[in-house]
Amino acid sequence: MKPKKLKLVFAFVFFYSLVAFSQDKVEGVVQELVDTKQRALSGASVYWMNSQLGVVTNFKGEFSIPFSGEYNKLIISYVGFESDTLTVNEPKKITHLLKPSNELREVVVEQKRESLQKSFFTPQNVVTINSAELLKAACCNLSESFETNPTIDVNFSDALTGNKQIQMLGLTSPYLMITQENLPMVRGASQAFGLSFTPGTWVESIQITKGAGSVVNGYESISGQINTELVKPLTDNAIFVNGYANQNGRLEFNTHFNKKLSDKLSTGLYLHGNQRTVKEDRNNDGFLDAPLADQINIMNRWQYQNAEKGWVSFFNIRFLNDEKQVGEVDFDPLTDRVDRNPAFGVNNNAALNETNWGSEIDTRRFDTSVKLGYVFPELPFQSMGLQASYNLHKQDSYFGINQYNINHESFFSNLMFNSIIGDTRNTFKTGLTIAYDGYEELVNFDIFNRVDKSAGAFFEYAYDNIEKVSLTAGLRVDTHNRLGTFITPRFHIRYTPWENASLRGSFGRGKRAANIFAENQQFFASSRQLQILDTDGDIYGLQPEDAWNYGVSFLQGFRFLERKGNVTVDFYKTNFVNQIVVDWENPDEISFYNLDGKSFANSFQFEVNHEILPNLELRAAYKYYDVQTDYRSGRLQKPLQAQNRYFANVGYQTPVKENGAQWRFDYTIHTQGRQRLPNTATNPVEFQLPDFADPYSVMTAQVTKVFSNTFELYIGGENLSNVTQNNPVLAADDPFGSNFDTSIVFAPIMGRMFYMGFRFKM
Repeated sequence: MKPKKLKLVFAFVFFYSLVAFSQDKVEGVVQELVDTKQRALSGASVYWMNSQLGVVTNFKGEFSIPFSGEYNKLIISYVGFESDTLTVNEPKKITHLLKPSNELREVVVEQKRESLQKSFFTPQNVVTINSAELLKAACCNLSESFETNPTIDVNFSDALTGNKQIQMLGLTSPYLMITQENLPMVRGASQAFGLSFTPGTWVESIQITKGAGSVVNGYESISGQINTELVKPLTDNAIFVNGYANQNGRLEFNTHFNKKLSDKLSTGLYLHGNQRTVKEDRNNDGFLDAPLADQINIMNRWQYQNAEKGWVSFFNIRFLNDEKQVGEVDFDPLTDRVDRNPAFGVNNNAALNETNWGSEIDTRRFDTSVKLGYVFPELPFQSMGLQASYNLHKQDSYFGINQYNINHESFFSNLMFNSIIGDTRNTFKTGLTIAYDGYEELVNFDIFNRVDKSAGAFFEYAYDNIEKVSLTAGLRVDTHNRLGTFITPRFHIRYTPWENASLRGSFGRGKRAANIFAENQQFFASSRQLQILDTDGDIYGLQPEDAWNYGVSFLQGFRFLERKGNVTVDFYKTNFVNQIVVDWENPDEISFYNLDGKSFANSFQFEVNHEILPNLELRAAYKYYDVQTDYRSGRLQKPLQAQNRYFANVGYQTPVKENGAQWRFDYTIHTQGRQRLPNTATNPVEFQLPDFADPYSVMTAQVTKVFSNTFELYIGGENLSNVTQNNPVLAADDPFGSNFDTSIVFAPIMGRMFYMGFRFKM
């Protein structure tokens, strides 16, 4: 954005704040009586009856709330005190004394918690997926947690690894910031397989933010953010066991052990293992439809809370070992691995022709993190926090004759301070960020080593008038040894035009260093030659990626047949100032170069959610994507990106009995329109693909029987329509030849598949 436009935007924010502050107000002080003396009561709630407008008193017991002739009943309440209702017909100052309650009566409030929640009041467009939504599918790991909601698109990245790649707003996961409890998690070396490293049972909830994220979380987010909250030792079950098996030989086992060591300290030990030893080749092309796999994942988590003194902290430590084998069914690493046997040479075609093609991907990962927060006891609206994480990721892999190894060591820290300006409607966050990334990469015979270091500062102002308007305006300045010194602005605003409606707008900038090999590992499993066409940058000879995201969203709640529902319409646009173009329009090569021209992604989504019958919920959506890039051969639509997508999910639950017994039924259908395929016109006729892939639909379903509060069984099926791609592996009969390619995948490889599992908890 040009400096002149940026100044106009912040001038608008400043002007709006002045206008907002100039409205009529009711101001006052809330007090309590202690030993015949009046003392300020901090944290008391003050709100207008039958409205969504309320504030909390500050440490001096003071409050200020906008006055509107529409409401005249002001309620003042605090736990342990009798609530009072005052009649206020004009702006004025109030001093009010709350009386302690002599008797507290038990009040039970029951409300059905939505499995997928959308907020009407936050300025950011956030969708929260909680544990109830995650239970609608097997959800073995994080990459499989988005099948039953339309916000995230899930595709297979290649025909061998079974790896799932997520997309949002028409852009793939490198343009999403993926965090774990607001600490960077899936990035750098873990970009390709990192989503499969978080078991589904560890996930408490997922927050999906569309468009520009917050400046607090860094500068890398371009199209949005996915944040995962893990289960907490204090609130998770003391013992939890989950088992899973499917007909393709995949076995999973999860255990949680949580212990409350004292009133303030709790710990949890989380163990995960999965394995696949059965060789599946249903399409008879000689290649495994799914990888042979073995993963061990261990995490120890500590939680400390001292509410009286305002301290809360978390400490995590985790170790992961993940091994995959893909390729031809008869591949044996002991005899067929090319780089270990000097008899096999790249130019020794006779030896290669007698060799089975295969690949092994071995990953070892260690990570640890700490979060430390302090809330000022006398100032509950003011807090400080420190977040820090360290990750060591090592991947050794080969794909036929191609070798790819990467070591990635990273450190990230965020120091934050939160407080208010005047009253609790005006808050701010400010802090410092320090990050370090060290990369060591081996790509066949080429070594790419680099160190990225950055330091930054951020400030984010938030205004919250719940009844009408809320906004956040943030700015961060970072200096990076490769990206230079740059400014990242982010802005979000929410306006309520009428009851149960929310209109949002946002814009923001994102900047990142693309890790072109780690993010595009599927191309190693092909005969394509990798080449970098530019040399004027400092990241593999390329420039950093730079983009702006703009968006508008409208959410309307409604009641139909006395049951709740909502409709969402949103449109987002991402414009790249620079992008690393991944060009695979020539079937003989894969080229990386800086954008010369335009690249943009337009995303439109219409979604309806409604409880159509008691306990029967329907979720339906339509999505349209227009994603185009100027390649050196001309402007083209993004390959393997359906412009039209349709989604529907139906869920039914029987009423819960006293012992927790219940039946749950879920059905989901995804329909993808036609997809443009990369150009294969120069291939021999038998290896040429059409310009577009035909539309198809994929259906999944699951039935869960909850026997009690401690035990449940579930059975389900994936790809019930049995849709598969013909010839997903090009030139499968000559994998060391010039036409071999496993990267053009537009439909499922595996056909219909059934699974079952159980959950036990105490």
